[in-house]
Amino acid sequence: MVSCKPRVEVDVFIHGGLVLDGSEAPAKRMDIGITGERISYIGAPGSATIIAKESIDINGLYLAPGFIDPHTHVDRELSEEATKSNTRYLKQGVTTVFAGNDGGSPMPIKRKLDDWERTGIGTNAALLVGHGSVRRVVMGMKGEEANEQELEEMKEVVAKAMKEGAFGISTGLFYAPGSFASMGEVVALSTVVAEHNGIYDTHMRDEGSYNIGLLNAVRETISIGEESGVDVHISHIKCLGTDVWDESPEVIRIIEAARSKGIKVTANQYPYLASRTTLKAALVPRWAEDGGYEEMLRRFDEPSLRDTLYNGILENLRKRGGPESLIFSDARDQELIGQSLGEMASKMNQDIPGTVMDILRKDGSIQVISYNMKESDLDRFMQQPWVMTGSDGGAGHPRQFGTFPRKIHEYVMNRKVIDLPMMVHRSSGLTASTFHVAERGFIKVGYYADLIAFDPKKVRDMATFDAPYEEAEGMSFVWVNGRLAIDHGEYTGALAGKALKHK
Repeated sequence: MVSCKPRVEVDVFIHGGLVLDGSEAPAKRMDIGITGERISYIGAPGSATIIAKESIDINGLYLAPGFIDPHTHVDRELSEEATKSNTRYLKQGVTTVFAGNDGGSPMPIKRKLDDWERTGIGTNAALLVGHGSVRRVVMGMKGEEANEQELEEMKEVVAKAMKEGAFGISTGLFYAPGSFASMGEVVALSTVVAEHNGIYDTHMRDEGSYNIGLLNAVRETISIGEESGVDVHISHIKCLGTDVWDESPEVIRIIEAARSKGIKVTANQYPYLASRTTLKAALVPRWAEDGGYEEMLRRFDEPSLRDTLYNGILENLRKRGGPESLIFSDARDQELIGQSLGEMASKMNQDIPGTVMDILRKDGSIQVISYNMKESDLDRFMQQPWVMTGSDGGAGHPRQFGTFPRKIHEYVMNRKVIDLPMMVHRSSGLTASTFHVAERGFIKVGYYADLIAFDPKKVRDMATFDAPYEEAEGMSFVWVNGRLAIDHGEYTGALAGKALKHK
C-alpha cells in the first residue's frame, strides 16, 4: 500500500520531545526539522516521512526556543579569544545576548558588531547604544545639563548608532555621567531612537531611596516613553534597600496604569536577592564624581568636604543595609574578594567612610555584592506578564552563570512561583517581541533554529556567591543558527553566533 504521507527532507530531525514554542502555550509532542540555519518543518509525530541527514531523539526532554538575555555585560568577553564562545550563557540555554546596557556601550557600534562577525562568537549578540558613552563622547564627565549644541551632537551620535544596527538606547541614570542628565535630554535622545523603532532600556535614576525615590523613578521612565513615543524597558526591576521593601505592589500598579493608557512598558529581572555594582556607585554621593575619577579623589582630600562626604557615604550605606551587607567581589587586590566592608574596616583599623575612600584610591572600579532585596518583591515582579528574564551578568556575581537555570530550578520546579511555559515565554518570545529581534524567540517554520532541549528536573545553577564562575548544568542540547553548540551537555566548539543588527 502506497503511503500518503508527505516526504520532507531536512538536515537535522529532532523528535520525541515536548515542544514549548515560546508563546506560553502548553507543551505539545511535535517533531522539528532544521535545514541550514532555519526551522524548516514542524509536525505531529508520524505525520510525514522525514528524510534527514541527522536524527536526534530527545525523548523525555522539552524543546524550546533558545533564551534571549536582554541585559548582559559580556561585550568584553565576546571580544576575547578565551571567552568568545560564551559557554557561560550557552550552558544556561541562552542563544542571544544583549550588551551595551546601563548606559555604557562600545563605540562606535558598527566596529564592535563587525569585529564579532569577523572573529566568531558562540551566541548571537546585539547592542544597545549607551547614553553615558554618548555623553562622554560629547561632554566628557561634566556634571551639568547639556546645552543646545551638545544635545544636537548627542542626537547625531545616537542616530548614527541606530543606523549602524543598535536596537535602542540604554541609560544608567543612577550612574555618572548619566545621573547628570535632565529628563529632557533623555527624552530628546529617545525621540531619535523612536524614529528608528528602537527601545529605551534603563537602569533607572533610583531603585531605592537614593535621590528621587523608586516610585518617582518609575514615573520618570514612563514619562520618557510618553513624551518621546519610545517603548520603555526597566532593567533589573527591584525594590533595592530596606526603605522601599514591599513597594512592588505600587510599582506594579503604576506600570499597569501606564500600560492601560497604551504606553509600552516592560521590565526584566534576575532571580537573586543581591545586586552587584561598583563600590563607588553604591556609596559615594554622585556630586563627588563630577569631572571624573581624579576629581573625585581630589574631593576625598579636601578638608572642607570631609563631613559632607562622610555623611553621604554613611547614609548610602544605611540604605544598603549596613557594612556587612556589602561583599567585595571583583578587585585588583585578591585578598579583598569575599570580605565584607565591615571586615575590611576592622582590618584596616579605620572608620567606614575612611575605609571606602582608601579602597577607592587604590581601585576605582572595585565591585561589591549588595544584599538588599526581599523575596516577596522578587516573586511579585516575576509573576507579571510584562517581566522577562535578564541576567545583568557581569564578573563576580553568580547571575552571569546561573540566572536562567536558577529560575527553572528554584522558581518553577521548587517554589512554583511561575510555571514552565511562562518561564520559557518570558525568556524567549516575550524578549524577542519586546526588543524587535526578528525571526527568533519562537519555534516557527522559517525562524532561525536557535533551540534548546532539556529536562527541567535536571537543570541546575551551579554558581554561588562564594563560587560565582561555575557553569550551569542540565542543558542537553543547544542549537545556534542550526548548528549544535551543546551536545549532551558539552560544548562542541562551534562559533555559530551572529552579530545582530536592528533593521
